Amino acid sequence: MTSLVQSVDWLTIAPPTLTAAVALVVLVADLFVPEERKQLLGWTAIGGLTAALALLLPLRSGDRQTFCLTADTRVQACSYTADHFTLVIQLLVLAGALLTALLSLDATRERLPAGEYWFLLLSSAAGAALLPASRDLATLVVALEVASLPAFALVGLKRGDRMSGEAALKFFLSSVTATAVTLLGVSFVYAATGTLHLTEIAQRLDDVPGQLQTLAEAGVALTLVGFAFKTAAVPFHFWVPDTYVGAPLPVAAYLSVVGKAVGFTGLVLVTVVAFPSYADVWGPALAVLAALTMTAGNVAALRQVPTRAWSAVRLLAWSSVAQAGYLLVPIAAAAYSSDDQIGATVAYALMYAVVNLGAFAVVALVARAHPENRIADYRGLYAASPATALALGFFLLNLAGLPPGIIGLFAKVTVFSAAVDAGLGWLAVVMGVNVVIALYYYLRWTALLFRAPEGAPVTHKAPVPVTLAIVLTATAGAVLSGYPQFALHFAATTLF
Repeated sequence: MTSLVQSVDWLTIAPPTLTAAVALVVLVADLFVPEERKQLLGWTAIGGLTAALALLLPLRSGDRQTFCLTADTRVQACSYTADHFTLVIQLLVLAGALLTALLSLDATRERLPAGEYWFLLLSSAAGAALLPASRDLATLVVALEVASLPAFALVGLKRGDRMSGEAALKFFLSSVTATAVTLLGVSFVYAATGTLHLTEIAQRLDDVPGQLQTLAEAGVALTLVGFAFKTAAVPFHFWVPDTYVGAPLPVAAYLSVVGKAVGFTGLVLVTVVAFPSYADVWGPALAVLAALTMTAGNVAALRQVPTRAWSAVRLLAWSSVAQAGYLLVPIAAAAYSSDDQIGATVAYALMYAVVNLGAFAVVALVARAHPENRIADYRGLYAASPATALALGFFLLNLAGLPPGIIGLFAKVTVFSAAVDAGLGWLAVVMGVNVVIALYYYLRWTALLFRAPEGAPVTHKAPVPVTLAIVLTATAGAVLSGYPQFALHFAATTLF
C-alpha cells in the first residue's frame, strides 16, 4: 500500500523542533540542578533559541516543504511549508523569545520559579514557530494552542500575587473562548469541503454544493472570529490591559510581540491562503475591525493618567491594541487587491517587534526602582541615565512614526499605501486621524524623560542581560532606520 505521507525533512522542521527539544531538556535538568545554579537553565534556553535562529539560515531559499500528500491531487497539499513568509515570522518569533529570555534572567533569579518558567517560555515559542509553517487547519489549531496554553501559566506564575492570578484567569477564559469558536468554524469548513489542507480548501470552496453554502459561510465567519480574539481586535480586546499589568514584565513583552504575531499569522493564513474566494466577506469585516481597533486602543491610551499605578504598562498595552489595528489594514486590503499587501503587515510587525520589546526592556529596568511603574516615574530619566532615556525616546518615536525613528515612519507609510492602493480611502483617513491621536501620548511620555526631576535623580542599575536587550533592540532599530527601504521591500515582495 502506497503511503500518503512523505518521509520527514528534518532540516525543514528543525527550528521549532529544536526549541521544543530544549524545553524538555530544561524541564528534566531542573530536577537535578541545585538551586544556586538555576541560572544555567536560563542560559541553556538562550543557547537553544540562538541555535534555532541559526537553523533558519539553511532554509533561506524558502522552497522547502514536508508532510505532503503523495496521492494524486489537483494541487500540492503539504502540512508544513518553509516559504519566505514562514521564515520571516519564525525569525520574529524566535528573536522575540530570545530577547524575552534576556529580560527574564534577572526575574527568574529573584522572583519566578526558573525551571517552570523556561520550560513554558520555550514550549510557547516552539508552538509560535510552528504556526507560520502550518498549512492545514489541524496543524494550525494545534500550533496555536501549543503557543497559547503555556502563556496562560506564564502570566500567572507570580505565585501569591492576586493581580497575576486574575490576569491569568482573564487571559485563559478569553483564549479558551477563541479556541472553541475557531474549532467550531474549522469543523464547519471541513464538513463543507472534506479537507483540512489550506490550498485544497481554497480550491474546494469555489465548488461547494448549494446545500452546504450556508455551512461554509458560517465556518469562514466563525474561524475569523476566533482569530480576532487572538489578535486582540476590538471588541475582543478586553483581556489585554489587565493581563499585561498582572503578568511578569518579560511575559507582557512576550505577549505584546510574539503573542500578537501568532494571532496575525493565523489570520493571514486562513484569509489569504484558505479563504480567498470569500474575500468579499472577510475583507470588509477586517477593514471595520481595523478601524475600531486602532481607534479604541489610541483613545484608551490617551486617557491613561501618568500618576496612576502601572500606567506605563497600561499605556503600552492599549498602544499594542492600536498597533493591532494598523496590522489589520494590509490584511483587509489583500481582499481588494493582491496577496502582496501582506508584505506590509509583515514589515510593520518586524518594526513593531523591535521597538516594542525595547520599550518593555526599559520599562523592566525602571520597574526595579519604581515597582508601581507610573508614567510619572519616568520624569527626569535623562538626568539619571541619559542612554536609557535616549533609547526609550527612540522606541516611542518609532511607535509614533516620527524621526529619528525612520523605520517607524516608513512602516506606517507602507500600511497607509496598502489601504489607498486597495481603494480603502476611508480606512486610510481613519488611520491618519489615529496616528495624530497617538502622537500626543507618545510625545507626552517622551517629553517627560527630559524634564527636570522633581527630586534627586534615581540611578537605575541595569543587570547585564537587560542592558544587552536594550542595546540589541536599539541597534536593530537604528540599523532599520538607516535602511528604511526594508519596509518598502517587504511591502512589494510576494512572501507565499
